[in-house]
Amino acid sequence: MERGYIFNPHIVVVMDETLLADAQARPLEDLPRGGVALINSARGPIFSEDQAGHVFMRINFTDPALRIIGKPIVSVSAAAAAAKLCGLRKQHVEEAVREELSELGVRDELLEKNLMLMSETYDNTPRYSIKVDEERVGAVELVDPASGRVVYSDVFAAGNAVHRATGNWRVFRPVVDYGKCTGCKVCFIYCPDSAISLDAENKPVIDYEHCKGCLICVVECPIRAISSVREVEIFA
Repeated sequence: MERGYIFNPHIVVVMDETLLADAQARPLEDLPRGGVALINSARGPIFSEDQAGHVFMRINFTDPALRIIGKPIVSVSAAAAAAKLCGLRKQHVEEAVREELSELGVRDELLEKNLMLMSETYDNTPRYSIKVDEERVGAVELVDPASGRVVYSDVFAAGNAVHRATGNWRVFRPVVDYGKCTGCKVCFIYCPDSAISLDAENKPVIDYEHCKGCLICVVECPIRAISSVREVEIFA
């Protein structure tokens, strides 16, 4: 099997459920009626269906990853769940994960944690027989009702990042302790998305609409005046 683009998927894995309401991302655009949207979500019900006939299967990938690995790395969980939906046996998924991570040079301790995560996710994923309607439906233009404009932004166009809210990507948010902050500007300099500005006292002001939660500011702060806090807001 070769890796590459999949143009007619029967399963779409949505790592961040806030993307379902993102008019620019449109993760389910090419999913046929009856196809499964496998969604990383901590809320139920496990099964539901939208008006387009897509089957939503919600499984919590993030919390088990934090518990077992210690980081919100959910690729193994998503792969295990998708593999079970495709009918692959657990031992074959385990062999594939072991081979893939070994080739990447993942140390033994972390490899075993990933295998534990894979096993738990596979066991917790319900079996489901996917039955899709192969008749394709053309893409529908999404229009902003307020302005009447088609909601679309060319990724290659200059100066449009401010119009793309990416704050819902976060698993953890950086929080500044202004009692400790000395206004050294290190976080302002290191922020890769220019999501930190400075107030009149050179103290950082974080733009949570665009902060992606990379936490570089937490790592680079020389006096540890910035901490990380788990996000609690979910897609609704």
